[in-house]
Amino acid sequence: MLSRSGHQSESASAALSRVPLDHRPLWAKAAIGANTFDFETATVLPTIYERTTAAALAHDAVNLGQGFPDREGPDWLQAAAAEAITDPQVGPPNQYAPGLGLPVLREAVAEDHRRRYDVTLDPAEQVMITTGATEGITAAILAFAEPGSEVLTFEPHYDSYGACTALAGAELKGVPLRAPDFRPDVDALEAAVTDRTSLILLNTPHNPTGTVFSPEELRRVVDIARRHGLRIMCDEVYEHLVFDDATHRHRTILSVPGAQEVAVAVGSAGKSFSLTGWKVGWITGSTELLNKVRGVKQFLSFSSGPAYQWAIAQGLRDDRGFFAANAAALAAGRDLLRGGLREAGLRPNRAEAGYFVVADIAEVTELSGPQFCEVLTREVGVAAIPVAALTIQHRASTDDELQRLVRFAFCKEPRTIEEAMRRLRERLPAALG
Repeated sequence: MLSRSGHQSESASAALSRVPLDHRPLWAKAAIGANTFDFETATVLPTIYERTTAAALAHDAVNLGQGFPDREGPDWLQAAAAEAITDPQVGPPNQYAPGLGLPVLREAVAEDHRRRYDVTLDPAEQVMITTGATEGITAAILAFAEPGSEVLTFEPHYDSYGACTALAGAELKGVPLRAPDFRPDVDALEAAVTDRTSLILLNTPHNPTGTVFSPEELRRVVDIARRHGLRIMCDEVYEHLVFDDATHRHRTILSVPGAQEVAVAVGSAGKSFSLTGWKVGWITGSTELLNKVRGVKQFLSFSSGPAYQWAIAQGLRDDRGFFAANAAALAAGRDLLRGGLREAGLRPNRAEAGYFVVADIAEVTELSGPQFCEVLTREVGVAAIPVAALTIQHRASTDDELQRLVRFAFCKEPRTIEEAMRRLRERLPAALG
């Protein structure tokens, strides 16, 4: 069915979008899994983050969509990397790092786990450095998601989960996190397990809700994996961005008894030190599981950024108070954003960690999240991400409450957030009217 403009109607496009993934080419499956496939033209779109940033630039909008911080990471850490690049007496050579990563960084990650979580890791066999956390996530999913199987995750979720699951030849199944607290329903997770399930994807602290899973919730998920013979990939990239008012402190899943039999964990220097462009991450777990991940990882990027790896090792050994100061600054930005959203009639969540607040728009409009974000960017001058883009959209019901949520980033300077809230307060009523 075509609209007057010649395009498929929203209902027809939605119906087409729920066509099963079977028999589609791999590139299309990956794009559908990441919500970057245009069903009308059968072409691949940029990611929702790229599209949002492009729209923000086109409409001179304040960009609260893409989750990159306004503030650069510590000067002393940048200086360490620069010195390692230019001074042959400092740091590693500017040649390939070992496939598993520089030993100095693997040792620093292991020391950090022992100091913060009382988890003992062998840096030679249980720590692998990756080109950003995304490579670690990709390698783990490709290693453990069996072709033809099902992969479970709580949604909304990081969009690469869907793409990587499709690349593995598996099918992503979502268990929704529900407002207002967005706590994981572990009973619902277990109810979703079938004889086809091979892998569970966790994310704590959670993107985009900021929920920090409790030790008991993690314990129960590990128990489910052990009883059903499943593997777990736990995305922990926001581990150093937990706020003082969080209900639970973050604990790596590897601290749960028995977890190392079934789970690997992924970390990120980019998020921890506000240096996302450095693309330094790591994956940790048992020797057996990491050996299987290595089978994939060493044929992705192989290795990257020896100077960045060396500098991050110095930062993990002594962050010079950066983690605490950064979390405090982020919490202040969150509070500023939440206040402005409430004043505009939206319902923001608590957001106990990370970069984002999720807001319910139902009280101010009947528009869907994607429609609202289009109006917000074009007519209000504020860019945000519809949470619908972070769900398994090709199966989603249009009336599901996740479709009415919008993600706003607070990893910005206070003046940026204040300007966005001013525009929201002054322009949103007329835009929706």
